[in-house]
Amino acid sequence: MASSRSPIADRSFFTGLSQRTAHWAGKPQTFFLALTIIVVWALSGPLFGFNDTWQLVINTSTTIVTFLMVFIIQNSQNRDTAAMQIKLDELILRLEGAREELLDLEELDEEKLEAKRADFERLARKARERSGR
Repeated sequence: MASSRSPIADRSFFTGLSQRTAHWAGKPQTFFLALTIIVVWALSGPLFGFNDTWQLVINTSTTIVTFLMVFIIQNSQNRDTAAMQIKLDELILRLEGAREELLDLEELDEEKLEAKRADFERLARKARERSGR
């Protein structure tokens, strides 16, 4: 049953800001804007004599933007991963014969997760052999 609440109403300020920023940052227009800024900065070099302040402007700007984007992108990836995990868990629960032990694989340590992956690789290899591929 679908919820009557709007998903937008359930977002925190940071989540909304993060989603909008990540969406905006991923557009081609944003890339071309950044490229234009860099070209203008580079072309202005002779005007400023390629001095330290001229270099500091781009270094500081790119450092700040990069630093902030790390958190925006990580937040976006965390939300996307969590939502996908919930959807996959729902599919596992609803599939007849599915192994419920797979529901919390993301909670396993690296060694146990690798062992589980190796099990599934063996199953895939056997399935390919049975099908003659």
